[in-house]
Amino acid sequence: MKTWLLNRWEDLRTNFWFVPSTMVAGAVALSLATVRLDRATADRNWVATLGWTFTRGPEGSRAVLSAVASSMMTITSVAFSIPVVALQLASSQFGPRLLRNFVRDRINQAALGTFIATFTYCLLVLRTVNGTEEERFVPHLSVTLGLLLALASLGMLIYFFHHAATSIQADHVIAEVSRELHYAVDRLFPECLGQGEPGVVRGQVSGNLPTGFDRASSPVLSDHGGYIQAIDVDSLLSVAVERDLIIQLSRRPGKFIIAGGELARIWPSNRIDDALAGEVREAFYLGLQRTLTQDVEFAIDQLVEVSVRALSPGVNDPFTAMACLDRLGEALCTLTCREVPSPYRYDDAGRLRAVTDVSTLPGIVDAAFHQIRQASRGNAAVTFRLLETIAEVAGRTRDPAFLAALGRHARLVYHGSQEALSEPWDRQEAHLRFQDILRQTDASVPGMERPSVAPARGDSREQQDRERLANVT
Repeated sequence: MKTWLLNRWEDLRTNFWFVPSTMVAGAVALSLATVRLDRATADRNWVATLGWTFTRGPEGSRAVLSAVASSMMTITSVAFSIPVVALQLASSQFGPRLLRNFVRDRINQAALGTFIATFTYCLLVLRTVNGTEEERFVPHLSVTLGLLLALASLGMLIYFFHHAATSIQADHVIAEVSRELHYAVDRLFPECLGQGEPGVVRGQVSGNLPTGFDRASSPVLSDHGGYIQAIDVDSLLSVAVERDLIIQLSRRPGKFIIAGGELARIWPSNRIDDALAGEVREAFYLGLQRTLTQDVEFAIDQLVEVSVRALSPGVNDPFTAMACLDRLGEALCTLTCREVPSPYRYDDAGRLRAVTDVSTLPGIVDAAFHQIRQASRGNAAVTFRLLETIAEVAGRTRDPAFLAALGRHARLVYHGSQEALSEPWDRQEAHLRFQDILRQTDASVPGMERPSVAPARGDSREQQDRERLANVT
């Protein structure tokens, strides 16, 4: 149930209509309440005692409400056009996958909701103004509140212009994506999906499964395709306990699965029926796009996309790429002190019931650095910042798997710099930064071996660099 609520809440957050619709509903209720209050106190002459309410007659009230309503429609049309321009700029500069960040922006939704809600309120109050001889009614309090809503809309309009101008700046976009990344890390990594048995090494799934699991288990196939947005592991665990099963998940959130693809494997296979397969499928929430509900790598991919686009020849903005690396390094430093969730889920009796597919630290490091490393080949500034980021993260962890992944990328960046950078001074700077990584890590960790830096005399590139640097100095 909790997973379903989180997934539905994520859908509502990324919809542009939810907040404006809620505010319009509130405006309808407010108009009914204030008009009812005006009618209940119409004969008590309380308006004159207040002194600050609207005291004009029916014609003046209609004119005020009509002016506010018409101006709100004009402002709404302008407010619609501004996000459209921002979305076009964001799509071309940062990538189409970041459009969801602009659509889910609370300020944009609140501004649009304020304008439409004010229009709706004034329109509903306007219909109650009556100036005939048979019945003369002017909702003074309601008209006064309409004026206050108009002033609030004016303030929101000013702030909306400011927010629209800042929301498309690269630093602001990167900071927002980084905030989402930290939110996903804080939510997913402290809460383990399960606890493994003592002494079990993460990733050795086969050692905990019954002998012949692959032969004695049968797959549950997806009936349609899409991205796995969330998995209700607690529901699967309840099914496994109830029917005495072991369920091994074949996909994790963020992965795409085609229709007919394998979602999970059930052991033993002779207990599978249509009802069980349906319960397993219902635990997988599929959609058209990835979300942050259970997919920490999605926010990482967004930062990587901004960085790779910034390094493209058409943009050539290394400063944006370096800002993304700073944020990625910050997130990886946060992960160094977090416990990676175990893939194993046990029941109260200690029997294995489910094996999940979880994100690993090496996989997260690969997602953060692979594409940036490939795109920055030949760019000295980004190469230096990439090595500095790896050094910062490596100096904060003692996890062998984490260090091995960082070491592998450090060596790849270093060797790429020695091949792609044309200036010997740049290659020497890359070499010094790589040496700094080695000083902060254990050289015995796989992938962190110290490179050979003393080539024989001759026509080697290292020797030529030394001679050219000596001439420069």
